[in-house]
Amino acid sequence: MSSVYGYILIFFSFIGYPRGTNCYHSFTFSFLLVSKRKVHIYILVDVKKMRSSCIARIDTYLTIAVKLQDLSCLRGAMVESDNISAHLNKPLNMESPDPPFQETYKTLFDYSTGAATKNENGLVIVEECDLPLIDLGKLKLGESEKEECKREIAKASQEWGFFQVVNHGISNEILEKMRCEQVKVFKRPFHEKINESSLSFSAGSYRWGTPSATCLRQLSWSEAFHVPLADVSHFGGLTILSSTMEQFATTVSDLARKLADILAEKMGHPSAFFRENCLPSTCYLRMNRYLPCQIASEVLGLMPHTDSDFLTILHQDQIGGLQLVKDDKWIAVKPNPEALIINIGDLFQAWSNGVYRSVEHRVVTNKQAERFSTAYFLCPSYDTVIESCIKPSIYKRFSFREFRQKVQEDVKTLGHKVGLPRFLV
Repeated sequence: MSSVYGYILIFFSFIGYPRGTNCYHSFTFSFLLVSKRKVHIYILVDVKKMRSSCIARIDTYLTIAVKLQDLSCLRGAMVESDNISAHLNKPLNMESPDPPFQETYKTLFDYSTGAATKNENGLVIVEECDLPLIDLGKLKLGESEKEECKREIAKASQEWGFFQVVNHGISNEILEKMRCEQVKVFKRPFHEKINESSLSFSAGSYRWGTPSATCLRQLSWSEAFHVPLADVSHFGGLTILSSTMEQFATTVSDLARKLADILAEKMGHPSAFFRENCLPSTCYLRMNRYLPCQIASEVLGLMPHTDSDFLTILHQDQIGGLQLVKDDKWIAVKPNPEALIINIGDLFQAWSNGVYRSVEHRVVTNKQAERFSTAYFLCPSYDTVIESCIKPSIYKRFSFREFRQKVQEDVKTLGHKVGLPRFLV
């Protein structure tokens, strides 16, 4: 090779590790070896692991970069990669319902340490536990039973930030129909789901993975339709799904406002605030599908987060996977087929001046089974101003629009949500 005139393009990249993750620093040099006619090789050298692996053979002419008189030093690094290239360039099965996680996030898998992260952020995972269980049927009984039920709701919101309810007034028929219809839409080919217009969903409704992820621990192994309730009546072609979502949302909306009114009353501040500001047109439904994952110890179904709303009402199947933080431990929530799960969101924590807790939670993956859930988010209009009902307040006044914008900025720049700490006085 010493007599060959060639050119080499050298690319340098740096992968850092965000705060609170177990990703590591890694320096990568990508060498594109160019002859006078075409590129022969693409070598990836990971300096941290001191290994070389051929990624792909690129048969494209590139503009001359640095002239080399002697390329013999790279003789040992040159690797033919036609087989690897053929694998990577293999057309995706666009009729499959599954998002292309392996192909899209290949770089993250390449830099995986292969070790499970069992104690994320120093938190210990403990055994499955039952959330506080509240029978809402007592609200229809005498005054003493009604007050006892309200106290239970307030106590669970203060101590856990999560609780489950039975006798909630939403029929099993509606819940089962909602689950069946969401399974149908998720089983459509992936190319139909990303082409939201073919499903009559508004732009941005369909989401999968985590575009900002820089390591596997930041990747959410799931897909979702995050749908404004204002759009439900405009789904056109999906009339069965549309009517089912509308029926589900109507009954769940009534429950959410009832719970919000009770929580405000137990703060000593009964108010029409939630009924005036959290309208059907400002709330959301989110249908979730968590795919089976063979590296479940390394990848989460949904990253740890708090909800950016007042209240969330969740209907889930019996697969399990939801976990929340309690007493500095990750608690695995035991599914209850008769119950809906309620959790406090960031806005209620701010409104209650920290009395009610918006708790960090996540979803873990399962190696064999897929998991489905539907969440209802009680949200105000973007112009609604959130301020604490108790003075002095520990939070600044802010609009829902300001809160959402700050969350989006943090996710984009930091890779994770900061949330309420941004608005502390």
